[in-house]
Amino acid sequence: MLLTGLFTLSVASLSFAAHTPVNRVEHESRRSLPVGWTPVRRAEPRTILPLSVGLIQSNLENLEAYLLDVSHPESPNYGKHWTPAQVADAFRPSKESVNTVHSWLVEDGRIGADRIKLSTSGSWILANVTVEEAEQLLGTEYYVYQHEESGKEHLACHKGYHLPEHISKHVDLVTPTLHFDAAVKRHGGVEPDQTLTSAKDIGRITQPHLGGVIHNIFSDLEHCDETITLACLRVLYDFVYAPVATNKNTIGVVEYTPQTHNASDFDLFFANFSKSQVGERPKLVGMDGGVIVPDGDLNSIAESSLDLQYVLGLIGTKRQEVQLYQVGDPVESASFNNLLDALDKAYCTSGGGDDPTQDGIYPDPAPGGYDGPEDCGTVTPAYIITTSYGYQEADLTPAYMQRQCAEYGKLSLTGVTFVYSSGDAGVGGRNDVCLDENGNQVTGGKIFSPTFPGGCPYVTSVGATQVVPGHKVTDPESAVFQRFPSGGGFSNVFPRADFQKNAVANYLEKYPPGYPSNIWNASGRAFPDVSANGLNYSVATNGEFRLISGTSASAPTFAAILSAVNDARLALGKKPVGWINPAIYSPQFNGVFNDITNGSNPNCGTQGFKATPGWDPVTGLGTPNFPKMLEKWLLLP
Repeated sequence: MLLTGLFTLSVASLSFAAHTPVNRVEHESRRSLPVGWTPVRRAEPRTILPLSVGLIQSNLENLEAYLLDVSHPESPNYGKHWTPAQVADAFRPSKESVNTVHSWLVEDGRIGADRIKLSTSGSWILANVTVEEAEQLLGTEYYVYQHEESGKEHLACHKGYHLPEHISKHVDLVTPTLHFDAAVKRHGGVEPDQTLTSAKDIGRITQPHLGGVIHNIFSDLEHCDETITLACLRVLYDFVYAPVATNKNTIGVVEYTPQTHNASDFDLFFANFSKSQVGERPKLVGMDGGVIVPDGDLNSIAESSLDLQYVLGLIGTKRQEVQLYQVGDPVESASFNNLLDALDKAYCTSGGGDDPTQDGIYPDPAPGGYDGPEDCGTVTPAYIITTSYGYQEADLTPAYMQRQCAEYGKLSLTGVTFVYSSGDAGVGGRNDVCLDENGNQVTGGKIFSPTFPGGCPYVTSVGATQVVPGHKVTDPESAVFQRFPSGGGFSNVFPRADFQKNAVANYLEKYPPGYPSNIWNASGRAFPDVSANGLNYSVATNGEFRLISGTSASAPTFAAILSAVNDARLALGKKPVGWINPAIYSPQFNGVFNDITNGSNPNCGTQGFKATPGWDPVTGLGTPNFPKMLEKWLLLP
């Protein structure tokens, strides 16, 4: 939390009484500090913290089983998705958890009951406490940390925090504690001197891989090895489809303010590649004051322009609405949690629970900020939601990631598909940042550093491929090797998912990577799941065409193609595909994807993993073969 957002109490207002210490167990810990942060002093004891205790949700141990019941092609309940009310009821924290934590705060923490409240969702217990009270409650010490480049200050506890054993089993996580201002990065390029020190600034600095201006606009198929167009993608993936259930189908593209676009660029793009769509625009769905910032420069418009032009263009008709989920106002901006709050009232932490060090807090009192209420379950989720932002797992604590990952799973129970790009730095982070033996993110580290949420089993992670220079668009693609390596590998937080055990075991047995076991986690959730072309897309930006690359191109491309499958199912009275991972890894879907067997994803002083026959941690199961995808999903109930 920023120190400017804190205040102090006078000595006269403190009523903290000495009491017998409680035996505690470590609940969360941090092996090392995020890059650039240094402790500079102990926190002022009277500083007030907005303490939020995230309660354990009921039935989370059954989440995967619930999902498999509606998502596995062999299940008799395939496609019978839950209602939001059913999801909320199934996972609401128990009354026992609420009462136990409340009693602990009152009895052990000496926190007055009038200072404690339950969040609207029933998932968080909230209390304003002093640093001194928090240190007593959590068995820790709070420090002020400073970022070496930005000078920004942050208050966090030291190394870890502790809870009484009988309390720990009722708690997911407590904030603000260990969760630093981690940078959620756009999966594209970034200049080395550009750093992000706040998660809620995810749209401010990072940018895709920008190429030069295109002076010759190609509409034929002879130059797909130089520049990708809608026509190239349609041939690559045999994607020809005219939507028919446009009044039923939905797809959402997520952008974080101040990422924006210029409306006139859509007409330039369509005039060259899809003339019937001139005049078409996405439908703006603002969340927490999300708006289109006018007159954006190249860095702020490239990504949104890429995503929207290709999703709109691949869908190919004005009759199908494409929703733009613009998250956060231009002052405060936003985070993944702000998106999830808007999509799910049961997840929403209205009245508290969002971490001020990670998430945008609304209403925003700053000049020009969004002063309306926080969006809390105000947006009905689209059937497919595509996002191209991400973290390194090392940026975050396991509890923070696990709680968010579970939310993707809960929303998937309602029939939503989450598509995320896998990252643009091979087996590590950008600018050759990998992990050392202590888990620190360091330049030149030798231990692989996986991305989040690519490692979450409830999202579909998309890697990148390319047309090989000098080859035809009809020739087999390669894992991308120009401009960037595709993100992929094995999670250090989430175990290997059951749906992919056979595919990953086949890869490890037939094509063992040969790296020491201490630099990668062979038992982790493996990603990506699939891939699509991600190199040199022709994108209209500020009145001219540029080449733009990244898995942030691959994800929306895959999402748009998958949306056509939903359209065909909805037209027949069937349900959307929802969580696709169990289906695509199942024997019923063998041969549905174009297998990629060339290339690798280097980083961390290695060549990374290799693309091989079958699933691999570079290109996943392969690229879409639309007719085969459509056939298989239409056979399912």
